[in-house]
Amino acid sequence: MHNKIIEIIAEIKEDAALIKTLDTTSGIMNEAGLDSLQIINFILRIEEEFGVEVDFDTFDLEHLSSIDAFVVYLGQLVRV
Repeated sequence: MHNKIIEIIAEIKEDAALIKTLDTTSGIMNEAGLDSLQIINFILRIEEEFGVEVDFDTFDLEHLSSIDAFVVYLGQLVRV
């Protein structure tokens, strides 16, 4: 799951080098550098890829603090 998330980020940023530079502790907004529009595209791609629906009423920016944090959040959605 971590690798797929990193691949999606690299695709959205149009920067294949991110696949090699990002790791599980990398911040999605800070280290990956996703802006607000790219975050929306990222969430849409995640929903499509993993068959989940992100509820923006309960979504917290802390989920984007690292790829690990996002995977934990995504794991909760997948189980529901």
